[in-house]
Amino acid sequence: MTAAKAPQHLFTTMLARVRAAAAPLAGKADLSRVVVEPPRDASHGDMATNAAMVLAKDAGKKPRELADAIAEALRSEPLVAKVDVAGPGFINLTLKSHVWGEELRVILDSGADYGRSTMGANEKVNVEYVSANPTGPMHIGHCRGAVFGDALANLLVFAGYDVTREYYINDAGAQVDVLARSAFLRYREALGEAIGDIPEGLYPGDYLIAVGKELADEYGPSLKDKPEAEQLRIVRDRAVDMMMAEIRNDLMSLGVVHDVFFSERSLIEGKDQVGATIAELRKSGEVYEGRLPPPKSGNVEDWEDREQTLFRSTGFGDDVDRPLLKSDGGYTYFASDIAYHRSKIDRGFLKMIDVWGADHGGYIKRMQAAVKAVSGGKAALDVKLVQLVRLLRAGEPVKMSKRSGDFVTLREVVDEVGRSAVRFDMLYRKNDAVLDFDLAKVIEASRDNPVFYVQYGHARAQSVFRNARTEMPDLPDTGAARAALFKSAAFDRLSDEGELSLLRKLALYPRLIEAAAAAHEPHRVAFYLYELASEFHGQWSRGKDLPHLRFIIQNDPETTKARLALVQGIVTILASGLALLGVEAPDEMR
Repeated sequence: MTAAKAPQHLFTTMLARVRAAAAPLAGKADLSRVVVEPPRDASHGDMATNAAMVLAKDAGKKPRELADAIAEALRSEPLVAKVDVAGPGFINLTLKSHVWGEELRVILDSGADYGRSTMGANEKVNVEYVSANPTGPMHIGHCRGAVFGDALANLLVFAGYDVTREYYINDAGAQVDVLARSAFLRYREALGEAIGDIPEGLYPGDYLIAVGKELADEYGPSLKDKPEAEQLRIVRDRAVDMMMAEIRNDLMSLGVVHDVFFSERSLIEGKDQVGATIAELRKSGEVYEGRLPPPKSGNVEDWEDREQTLFRSTGFGDDVDRPLLKSDGGYTYFASDIAYHRSKIDRGFLKMIDVWGADHGGYIKRMQAAVKAVSGGKAALDVKLVQLVRLLRAGEPVKMSKRSGDFVTLREVVDEVGRSAVRFDMLYRKNDAVLDFDLAKVIEASRDNPVFYVQYGHARAQSVFRNARTEMPDLPDTGAARAALFKSAAFDRLSDEGELSLLRKLALYPRLIEAAAAAHEPHRVAFYLYELASEFHGQWSRGKDLPHLRFIIQNDPETTKARLALVQGIVTILASGLALLGVEAPDEMR
């Protein structure tokens, strides 16, 4: 897809001006390393730049000396009120107060496109997430990976990347054979046989009853007369198809839709892509026959002292070389995964992001090594791990589900608390932190419930417009029409420190988007939205106590119009950020 045109925003403008001020002083230094961002301490100003620190060596100057020269050049900038040099050469900028009102006008002009970036330059990115085995319904752990991957894909699109959302179907290997045997038992049950308790090692959940019934309706008892290999092939294919249809529906309930569903089985059926990948790596010297030393940990349970086919992953930073063939001649999971990632590269993806469960952390180095090997070093793989989810209800663990057999399904959670509560709460933690998801707390109407507090901010802002019609009967209903009306407001009326703080917060949104996209961290958007909503609620409360700070001032249409413009800016960005997270932005809280 082609990225939409991104509006120019304040941080982009100041970055260009800082680089222009530094260019004559820095010789042939690479100006692309210069950034402008909010200072860690707000008391240091509105923006900070590392220009002198990253350019000093190439410029042949001491960082502090170069910082003083750049600061002097920036003092003549019309947007800059004050420039300070701190420490070894950091430059802090304080902007003139009128700048913030001008940026609000940009927000009103841009609407939903404010914050959109061209940073990605339409580069192709493959984001693979969920990829749960098609052996049953999705559970709450899958839910977190699904939400994280989907929000990350939304964020990357907004930042200018051409994103493909992919699901890898693990439809080969032992787990689908277990699925087939479990479904065949349910088929016999549908024919009227008493099957007794589900044997240990098979899937016990009720979800396979429908698979057995469908097979019985189509085949009657004839399936029992076929050779076992044919039985299992038929049952396996039907069970996988039905499980994947259910998984798609579960994901849809969460608002997650993938562009590509890639079958692991397709790598070995027809043309053997796994064998071809191993042969290619053997030619380039990355695959060889050899023996592995015993593991240093002393755990030799899975170790085999035999000559085997190995991938030279130590040449790419891994701890040990990795087997590609099992003792029975079958491919290891790793061999299939190499071929799968090679298929991504063949499809034009040199930038790949995989979202995995935390239990796969030990697999990252070898997979990154394999991607380097099969791409000749041209492709990059970033793996984001999502940690465990502990499901609670009012602080007590929730573990069982009759339908699945031993876990609570994703669909049960979404049906109980709603898509928005699930998605926001899953994103209001860093992906690598364990998450306690409390079914009672995520629907509380309190500040302690982040999704409520942010959604309430959007609804409260919309209520301001409804109340404003007492003073402005012709106030338009739509955001775009209101924005067009408010662009002519006297923004110098926004002089209260609370108002200026909100304006600065709004202006930070585009920089936040780029930083979150670069780090592959959508939780930053959730944190930002909570902070913005908190500031807005705080300003609203100040107006209750101090009538002159209210958003609607009787007999003062100019101040009212300026403050309503600020509220429109807040609505615009809250709605934008919530859309990136896949969360509803309600006009009213019911």
